[in-house]
Amino acid sequence: MTDVAAANDMFTARKRKSLPAEMNAFLGLVVLILIFEALGWSLMGQSFLFNKLRLSIMITQVAVVGILAVGVTQVIISGGIDLSGGSIIGATSMIAMSFAQSSVFPRAIYIEQGWVDLPIVIPIAIGLGVALICGIINGVLVAYVKLPSFIATLGMMVTARGVALWYTEGKPISFPTDGFKAIGEGLMPVWIFITVAVLFWLILRYTLYGKHTYAIGSNEAAARMSGINVERHLFLVYVIAALLAGLAALVLTARSQTAQAMFGTTNELDAIAMAVIGGVSLAGGRGSILGTAIGMLIFGVIFSGFIFLSVDAYYQNMVKGAIIVGAVALDQWRQKRQAMEI
Repeated sequence: MTDVAAANDMFTARKRKSLPAEMNAFLGLVVLILIFEALGWSLMGQSFLFNKLRLSIMITQVAVVGILAVGVTQVIISGGIDLSGGSIIGATSMIAMSFAQSSVFPRAIYIEQGWVDLPIVIPIAIGLGVALICGIINGVLVAYVKLPSFIATLGMMVTARGVALWYTEGKPISFPTDGFKAIGEGLMPVWIFITVAVLFWLILRYTLYGKHTYAIGSNEAAARMSGINVERHLFLVYVIAALLAGLAALVLTARSQTAQAMFGTTNELDAIAMAVIGGVSLAGGRGSILGTAIGMLIFGVIFSGFIFLSVDAYYQNMVKGAIIVGAVALDQWRQKRQAMEI
């Protein structure tokens, strides 16, 4: 009896010591901010954090990938992976922008058909429609054909990028209408991200959709035995992830006022890294939108800090690669530690 009590006390002590993954990520964010603040005063003679323009640029830049990361988070929690988000951004941006062009540009793609100066709802609907098709294909391949999510979404990644390049033979598309530009003006991308993040935080936390997502990621067989329609739910998860990638594409295109076939390149890896840094487990069944949002801010602080310190872009890419590897290693370490605590 004494041994059992001692074991229970040890288990309780370990549980008290272990902070939530989101709290660990938040502490990491605070440390990074303090480091760049100290370097800013010592090397640049100015503050890194207390600069409204720098902060607004930083948050706006990562907000687009943050929208994508909200969808990727749900896929990972359900026990899968989605590598197609960045390419869906590329394909969606090209096709949506071709229907958002203004008649002031005489070489608009569909000017002969009269499809210029269209109401904003049309390019939005077409862009989301493209993303929806990609999501349906991903969902069918993963949920019903039973392909591994890595293979299914890898195939979509290559295909969607091919569509983006084929659509105008790699040529950029520009000159959107003023209405379409408004989607990406000012802090609008940030407000869109916040709306999406809060909405899906509530959905994952308080609805059956969220409960089923966690259940499937934790133990698919047990979820199936409990009466969850696993195939239908996984299909929905991949469709939602693709639609959020499409929304990210619309925001990015409007903000850039142009569309390029290579938009979104490696964004899927950034989104995965943001989620994992924020505590989402690659094994599935664990994580939150809040953690992903913190991971997004960590990315923003790192790269805004590098620009602030005039660090070469090549080094930024090296650090990005290290962050992705480090995020996966961190997830593996968290899983081992939790296994030891059980």
